[in-house]
Order: sequence, then structure tokens, then C-alpha cells
Amino acid sequence: MFKKLTKFIVKQMDPKKEMVPVESIAHNEHFRPLYLLKKKTKPKTIFHRAPYYQRTGFTLDDVLLPGQDGTLIEFIHQDSSQFTLTKVSADQADGGLSISLDPANVELQGAASLSKEFSITPQKKSVSPESLEALRREREINMDHSFIRQLRRTDISLHVVTEILEASEETVYKESTKAGGGFKTKLHATFCAKSIREDKQSIVIPKGCTLAFRTIPLHIRDGAWDLDYFPAKAVRRQAYVADGPSLGNLGVVVTEVKYSCRIFSELSSDQQLIILNTIKAVMGDKNLLQELSQTMEDIPEQNDGYELKTESPDLQALFSTLQRSPRDRLLLLAEGITYVLDALHELMEDQLVLLLESLERKIVSQQLKLVENLLKHDLDKGKETFFVDTRLLSFPHEEEQRLTMALVELSGVQLQEDGSAVPRHQPFEAVAALFVALYTLNLLSGSE
Repeated sequence: MFKKLTKFIVKQMDPKKEMVPVESIAHNEHFRPLYLLKKKTKPKTIFHRAPYYQRTGFTLDDVLLPGQDGTLIEFIHQDSSQFTLTKVSADQADGGLSISLDPANVELQGAASLSKEFSITPQKKSVSPESLEALRREREINMDHSFIRQLRRTDISLHVVTEILEASEETVYKESTKAGGGFKTKLHATFCAKSIREDKQSIVIPKGCTLAFRTIPLHIRDGAWDLDYFPAKAVRRQAYVADGPSLGNLGVVVTEVKYSCRIFSELSSDQQLIILNTIKAVMGDKNLLQELSQTMEDIPEQNDGYELKTESPDLQALFSTLQRSPRDRLLLLAEGITYVLDALHELMEDQLVLLLESLERKIVSQQLKLVENLLKHDLDKGKETFFVDTRLLSFPHEEEQRLTMALVELSGVQLQEDGSAVPRHQPFEAVAALFVALYTLNLLSGSE
């Protein structure tokens, strides 16, 4: 919920997309002015257009040698101007959807209504370039600091937070789903124990919570440090492989996913199966997903070799395969796996359960064609109804059709049996992430 809120705020307040939404309320305090962040080596993707950053827990003051007075002067400027964003929305979905799956079951009964409600007043806090320049001339980096010593052994790109949007007062963000006697989503699976979801969800945004931030690259050499005010823009993935006439958004998504996952097509069927089984395991375990993501992201940053270790039996087969791979092949595999895991992070937990069920039912290939059809339309244009090929909604069993409709609806597109589709809340990025997940599962399972 917090991630959806911060994305909306950035979209409304920063049309140039220079600010990055904070994705976890639990870690918002690590994105304050002068905090140091590690920018991950992976580039932006079509389903996650903001750069990826990782908190370090350190501020710029922590790694500088003491100044003349021994303290860091407070020079954080608070903008007096404030903007209140209010959103009250309710989407009505007529008709009913009832799914009964074993081991997973979903009930979407009656004419459902999805609503979101919040009113928030963000304010800016920033550090002026002049203040940073004065600090740079006065204080050097402590090259004996343990964080700096470890940083020098990697290719990690370090950034300093210079501007943030924060909540100026406590705010409650509410989402509710209701219909007639109730709107329920139940997902119980043998591979992923889940509790029954409540109809209403809310999250309290505390006063001073960081909602979004802006950074400047920080370069360190022999105690001196510089700030890169005009960093070069990264080249997008699809620039390497663009070919033939443009197919709009679909063409961009297909080009990117094929390029990012190109190494998977070169693997033997046994190697593909190892990666598939690993991905299936992490889809059912959030902690395992996080462990694999972190390990894959660390590989390109290690200059002197990297030993892959894990206590999880679900990861051992993959780690053993990667450990035996030449360095160039290892980097391609890490890149491809990271790309897929990033897409899984963008999906809801309920969708991961439904995707695993779809694999068991061998309907991923048809679901991929359906989502591909959705991406041919401008999903962020508005809430205009469009139609998909009804043959793509025809499955051997009725529950497979309903499972698929529920899977797509969780990405923000309301589907009906007659092929009509209505996008909700600009769902392009969410549908693109679903396409990446389906493409990868389809490829690795040998369905192509």
C-alpha cells in the first residue's frame, strides 16, 4: 500500500520523474537528507522506471573527518510551500466472479467496488549545492572508515540524498473492497500458507515520514570527494536490440524482456529446470526471494571472485550451477535472474500464488498471449473500455478462465467473459511486470 501511495505522489508532484518514491515505510528514515545510498548496478526497467537504491545506514557526516568545530553544521532547508493531495476513488465492477481451486481458492462475489481514500500534505526538505560545496572544501573523507574501506573493494556507485518529500502531518491511507454481502479473496496453497485478507486495509503515514527523494552521485578518491551534478543518463536496455517497426508499448516490453532473459534460451533443459524450480520456490517464500535477489545483485559488484553460500536447500542447486560458470556467463545469468526477480517484486503475493497454480495447470502460455494482447492497448490513457480476443479467454476448464481473470485483475485490468477490458489506475507497469513473469515461466518450463 505504501509503495502505491508514494508512486502516486511522485507522479502528481514530479512530472519530470527526477524523484524516487520510497518503497518501504519501515525504512523511510534511511532516505533523509545527507544519507548515503548505494545505487544498484541494474538499470531502470519498463515495469520499474525509478532507479534502484539500497540503504547503507550511514550519513555523509559519518564518513567525513571532523571539521574545525568537530560537528556537522545543520544546513537542511525546509521549503515553506506545501501541497495537499487528496484522492477519493471508487471503481464499480458489475457482475460476479467465483473461483474454487484446489489447493488455492478465490471468491470474488457480487458487484465489487474497489475504493481508495487519502489526503496528504507533502513538504520539501533539501540541501543547497552551495552548502555542500562549502562542506566539501572543509572536510575530507575518512578513508580509514570501515564502510569506505569495504566500498573501495567493489564497483558500488555511492549517492547522497539532497532533497526529499516528507509527510508534514500524520496521514491515514485507506483501501477497501466491498460488494453486497462482502468481497473476499482467499488464497490457501500448500506451497504458501496465507491468511484470509480483510475487506478493509489502512496504513498510518507518520509525520516526517520520507515519501520520495532525490540524490547526487558521490565520487571518492584519496580522501577528496566530489559531487556529480550532471551525471550521464543510462542507456536503456532496448537500445541494444531495437529492430524493425515500433510496436508501441508492447514492442518496448517484448524487446526488453527478450534482451534481459536472452541467456535462458542458451541453457540446457536441465539448467532451465534448475532455474525454474528456484523461481517457483522463491515465489512462495518472501524471505527466500529477498535472499536470492540480494545474492544476484551482489555478484557484479565483486571484483575478486565471489563464493555463493546459502543455508536453503531450495537455492543450493542454482548456486552450485552458477559457481561453476565462467565469469562472463555468470554475469549474464545474474542479470537475467535479477531482472525476473525484480518483476516478481512488483506483483502482489496473491498473484504469485495464482501463477504457481497456473504452472501446475499448464495454462501459462495462453495467459502470456492474453497479457500480450492487453499491452497492445494504451493502458495508462484512461478508463476507456477495449476488447481482447475472446478466444484467449477460452480455457479447457471454467475455473482456469476465472483464475486468469483474477490474475489480470490484480494487475489493474478488469476483464469480462465477453472480452471487454477496463484499465484501473494506470496499470501499464503492473501489467508489464506480469508479462515478464509469464514470459519467463513459459520459457523455462519449455512451453514455447
